[in-house]
Amino acid sequence: MWRLSSCRRPRHQRKEHHINEPRINDRIRVPEVRLVGPGGEQVGVVRLEVALNLAQEADLDLVEVAPDSRPPVCKLMDYGKFKYESAMKAREARRNQANTVLKEIRFRLKIDDHDYGTKKGHVERFLSAGDKVKVMIMFRGREQSRPEMGIRLLQRLADDVAELGYVESSPKQDGRNMIMVLGPTKKKTEAKSEQRRRRESGRPQRGDKPAQNTDATDSAETVTQDDASTSSP
Repeated sequence: MWRLSSCRRPRHQRKEHHINEPRINDRIRVPEVRLVGPGGEQVGVVRLEVALNLAQEADLDLVEVAPDSRPPVCKLMDYGKFKYESAMKAREARRNQANTVLKEIRFRLKIDDHDYGTKKGHVERFLSAGDKVKVMIMFRGREQSRPEMGIRLLQRLADDVAELGYVESSPKQDGRNMIMVLGPTKKKTEAKSEQRRRRESGRPQRGDKPAQNTDATDSAETVTQDDASTSSP
């Protein structure tokens, strides 16, 4: 996994390592560390040499995870695997952030049941597609003095779509408007994958033959048999 070595690395690699990555193994330059085991168990404060020996015996790396602590906190782990998993998580987070769209839909405070159902359907469709929804209530005239009515309406909507989304930003008054943001329970990538599976499941499989009309065939055979019986002496 790693070895204590006196080999010098290129200058730019050493600088990049110190800036972007935690110190590991022989790059840790402190007399003692607070050691955490590979399973998260607390080992305690030990000499650096002891921690390095434990890492080498377990075929793991000693990684400085909290350099500002006194003493610094180090953990035994497979650093290569840790870097790979961290990169995958960061990539997935960036992709979901880039794909997520903020939709907007507006309600009137005194909305009838039909309009409410229509707009709720739009919200459900947006959330099912993995998009966030900015819900806005527009207050008119004296309605501005009744913010509790707006909160009740937004809470009703949040309860009605709870299976598809959650309240990411609670209702807030913004001038003559009240705003709430709903986040999807499914990620954009998951929603697209599910939509793709539904489309594919609805397509006829290649090689499938159209179903024959067995009733018509049976009727034809019956008629033929009857005709044969009639024509016989």
